[in-house]
Amino acid sequence: MSSTFSAETDLLTRTNPHDADWWRQAAVYQIYPRSFADANGDGLGDLPGITAKVPYLQGLGIDAVWLSPFYPSELADGGYDVADYRDVDARLGTLEDFDAMVAALHAAGMRVIVDIVPNHSSDRHEWFQAALAAGPGSPERDRYIFRDGKGPDGAEAPTDWESVFGGPAWHRVEDGQWYFHNFAVEQPDFNWANPEVRADFLHTLRFWSDRGVDGFRIDVAHMLMKDLSGELPSKAELDAMPFDGQHPIIDRDDVHEVYAEWRKVFNSYDPPRTAVAEAWVERDRRPRYASPEGLGQAFNFDLLEADFDAAQFSSIVADNLELAERSGSSTTWVLSNHDVVRHATRYGLPHPERNAKGHPLAKHGSEWLLSGGERPVLDASGGLRRARAATLFTLGLPGSAYLYQGEELGLHEVAQIPDADRQDPTFFRNPGVDIGRDGCRVPVPWVAEGRSFGFGEADAHLPQPEWFGASAVEVQDSDDASVLALYRRALALRHELQSGEQLEWLPSGNDAVLRFARPNGWEIVTNFGAEPFELGPDAEVLLRSDLEEGTTLAGETTAWVRRRD
Repeated sequence: MSSTFSAETDLLTRTNPHDADWWRQAAVYQIYPRSFADANGDGLGDLPGITAKVPYLQGLGIDAVWLSPFYPSELADGGYDVADYRDVDARLGTLEDFDAMVAALHAAGMRVIVDIVPNHSSDRHEWFQAALAAGPGSPERDRYIFRDGKGPDGAEAPTDWESVFGGPAWHRVEDGQWYFHNFAVEQPDFNWANPEVRADFLHTLRFWSDRGVDGFRIDVAHMLMKDLSGELPSKAELDAMPFDGQHPIIDRDDVHEVYAEWRKVFNSYDPPRTAVAEAWVERDRRPRYASPEGLGQAFNFDLLEADFDAAQFSSIVADNLELAERSGSSTTWVLSNHDVVRHATRYGLPHPERNAKGHPLAKHGSEWLLSGGERPVLDASGGLRRARAATLFTLGLPGSAYLYQGEELGLHEVAQIPDADRQDPTFFRNPGVDIGRDGCRVPVPWVAEGRSFGFGEADAHLPQPEWFGASAVEVQDSDDASVLALYRRALALRHELQSGEQLEWLPSGNDAVLRFARPNGWEIVTNFGAEPFELGPDAEVLLRSDLEEGTTLAGETTAWVRRRD
């Protein structure tokens, strides 16, 4: 399984400062800053911690780092409640630390993508505090969505709508008006019909672009524009409305006017700044977010909802490549991120009723239950085996691959977190229904022992389980059969082989086996079944997800091969 990959040559290729298309086939590594590396020993990850790990990231072989929010925040929603869009949370560092991190990543051949959270701010944002002070009807209040209540004294909320995190979507302030928050009560929604809001975000995009940021991930990109004029529908009426571009609060056509303005800003830089939309929208409405006139790329999350199943994978790949061609963009492949159960765990659990974001677990008393009420039994080794195979499958596809910190270590979800240590608002607002997202946000283990497994000198802000030590970077670093070794080999070989955006499905003669060919004579074969599959005597094995040799492909395994003449 040798490769002619050259780190020096590849570094030069990836750091072409004028490559406008670097993102189309990029391997992007998501960092949740508060849980990556703690440099100052306060238990919270920070920007200097990321800078210190640049050699690790470079050795992994990624093209770009995507940073979840690092802005000043009260952490009502893990940093997605932003108090200042043009600064760094003092607990995570300074703007100078940010500049040093960007410089280090760029010098190592990696681009930088930052999260932008435009749907809502923190209730501590200076604009929202000014809105509270100014009162009803003021220009300050018009930057957000305030309404009078119903009933003779306005004590009834404008509607019975529920927030995404559970509970009412409206909150009453001291003077009697109500504001809309689609997420936590600490996250008031902006009024994107207000020109001040639009202008301020253009300022923010330029601020970070001028500091060297190469691209932006747009949080809930489909929710910005809203039409809350006139008589508002009930929750039942709202839920029954089609997502046809005219829905009052989701995926409205007029949101693309905003992104057309953003695109002008992006294109004013050389190379143009990139953007990727987090847009949970109907299939046929995704391409517009990914169009060259808009954000340029949009996440497809279909694999987050799929079982480890050949028919599901083939259908999802074909569908998303067609959507990418329609938009003129490249597609994206995501198996794990900061919002969903890690895929090594998903593939090790039964999924009778997995919800829209991949969460199979709920808490009931002291027990963890599937949404159908069954006690889950985790097949940890099987889940990891399938995760390795799925990862090698997706890294072989055309398009961008988005990886989440810790997946290269094969980390499982941390389900058993004491209630007192949990942080996610979805847990507190949906008790007994949703355990929240803390389990995939537990800080990364760097060494096998110690107070926080090398994350920092203090206890980590989310408790790490004892079994994390066996998966630490230190343990896997010298193990040629480790998950980390697989990711390093795969990413290095991918840089050598990845060319163009073509894919040709090949017959396998087995419904449980998918085969497809890529340019450069590269073939990907995934055995989703249990029985071995013969790759054939003409197969030169470049890499296998089990890191074994030979042309007999075990069940739940992926191989990258070339065919001998």
